Amino acid sequence: MPDHLATTHQADRLREAAGKHLLLHFGQHASLRNGQGMFLPDRADGVYVYDATGTRYIDGLSALFCAQLGYSYGPEFAKTAEQQLNRLPFSTLWNTAHPAAIELAERLAALAPDGINRVFFTSGGSESVESAWKLARMYHVAQGQSQRTKAIARRTAYHGVTMGALALTGIPALKEPFGAPAFEVIHAPNTNHYRTTDTDENAFTRRILTETEAAVLEAGPENVAMLIAEPVQNSGGCFTPPAGYWAGLRAMADRYGFLLVADEVITGFGRIGEYFAVSKYGAIPDMITTAKGLASSYAALGAVLVSDKVSAPFFNDGVTLLHGLTFAGHPVAAATALTNLDIFERDGVLDNVRGLTGHLHKRLAELTDLSIVGDVRGDGFFWALELVAGADGRRFTPERQDELVKQFLPARMRGLGLLARADGRGDPVVQIAPPLIATRDELDHIVDLLGQALTDADRYFLHAR
Repeated sequence: MPDHLATTHQADRLREAAGKHLLLHFGQHASLRNGQGMFLPDRADGVYVYDATGTRYIDGLSALFCAQLGYSYGPEFAKTAEQQLNRLPFSTLWNTAHPAAIELAERLAALAPDGINRVFFTSGGSESVESAWKLARMYHVAQGQSQRTKAIARRTAYHGVTMGALALTGIPALKEPFGAPAFEVIHAPNTNHYRTTDTDENAFTRRILTETEAAVLEAGPENVAMLIAEPVQNSGGCFTPPAGYWAGLRAMADRYGFLLVADEVITGFGRIGEYFAVSKYGAIPDMITTAKGLASSYAALGAVLVSDKVSAPFFNDGVTLLHGLTFAGHPVAAATALTNLDIFERDGVLDNVRGLTGHLHKRLAELTDLSIVGDVRGDGFFWALELVAGADGRRFTPERQDELVKQFLPARMRGLGLLARADGRGDPVVQIAPPLIATRDELDHIVDLLGQALTDADRYFLHAR
């Protein structure tokens, strides 16, 4: 059998086996019953991914905002993993500490905003958010305020799928099948400025802070344990904060006594050109949740960075921190994260993002010449284009929106060799989040392919006769 036919046969066999035995996360399994149409990545190099048939794609999404360093650092990370496996392949952090976790916690504390010096490790983003909630509750109980059982989160925001993180998530369709939330959450406005009627940025900031405070008052300020927000909200399409917004949240938290949590599972570790994006936007939170970029997807690891204020009660005599996760801070994952930070510093990863952010924004803004592109927003290497049904900004019908983001764009982008995200949690958007090591030419290639896909969508959805 010729090589290309053997490769195709093997890919078909794998897809068929996946269709029979594998449950895909957020998968629409009816359409994948026999594995047909399933994307099957097989290897990767640099910013490129190759499927099982050898077809090459440029990764415009960093494998769901995870692969900060792309895919060429395997040998370096393999050496790290080998050394750690030969030294200490596993240890928990259950009232125990191992050198890799200690060193990583020390490094993270040095990078974090002032006053954030403790680290609670997890295995991923949902666990980090869940852990932040439990740490907040334990903190308030220690203060004699056990009535603080409510939280404030933002509409359309995604914070994870474990039951606590799901309670915070502001997407009703993801929550309804699972019954009552684990605790009461009041959802406040996000920072989507598109379609607003505010006269200027200051007016927008004042309005959404006023509406957020109204949510706190609705809950009863004395009952609120924490407010959680992403510095740039992912779900809905890269909502950036207006000037003064994060400072306003900090002041509100201090005024009413609840904790402020920055969810940086996506924005942390360089996505916005800083180790922690919240620093760029002018506030110091009480906790920061992280995952994805912490090890650049070379290992599964998350963490909650905790302020001295929040962690102080756990050091009182007789107090036990009543939360733990078996594999959190796994020695191999922690060692991988240390190497990840070394590479960030050695290879100037943050400088690359800062130096190319303006160029990427400029190139994406060119796509607003298409009638289907209503808005371009984001920061760093994290951008969304909101899609509209005409130059006047009118919305698609639900049926046409589903066709656009679930069928047309995913197939067209992949057909062009681009991995990016079309999403309909809210108004339709297409998102890109390239690996942080991407060059100017590679960013141009991503935008060029995205432009082709959107030109085709513009023609099909707005101008077909």
